[in-house]
Amino acid sequence: MIRGLVVALMLAMTLVMPGAVGAQTVAQPDLPKEALTIVTRGGVRHEFQVEMAVTEAQQTVGLMFRTSVPDAGGMLFDWGTPRDSSMWMRNTVSALDMLFINQDGTIRRIAENTVPESLAIIESGGPVRATLELAAGTARRLNLRVGDTVQQRIFVPR
Repeated sequence: MIRGLVVALMLAMTLVMPGAVGAQTVAQPDLPKEALTIVTRGGVRHEFQVEMAVTEAQQTVGLMFRTSVPDAGGMLFDWGTPRDSSMWMRNTVSALDMLFINQDGTIRRIAENTVPESLAIIESGGPVRATLELAAGTARRLNLRVGDTVQQRIFVPR
């Protein structure tokens, strides 16, 4: 357990400390993409192709240094099992909407128009299976709300 915490701390330090050996300074290559659908309370379906961030290294870098996010794209952070999710925007140059998603695929919380480069912590408000990052303004444009359903292979519907 302690070894895992030390490794995670070292990885985080190399990603955020200026001048650190191996410091992250560019966007990671595109990750494998999968289909994801958001179904609104009115039954409207919105289709996306999202990058899947499943490893700790992929999740640590996320969308850092990406200059844009496609309208029908984004990144899904799969936490594996429900847990509290805390995100930030360090080295993220594009504003984002963050959707925190329960194990059953329902949206628990939406953080709209997050501030690029901010160190403010953005919390899920309880255990979630995944966090979805979309281009800023997507939630408003598509009228997404807490309680809407995200369909993707990782979620187990009620």
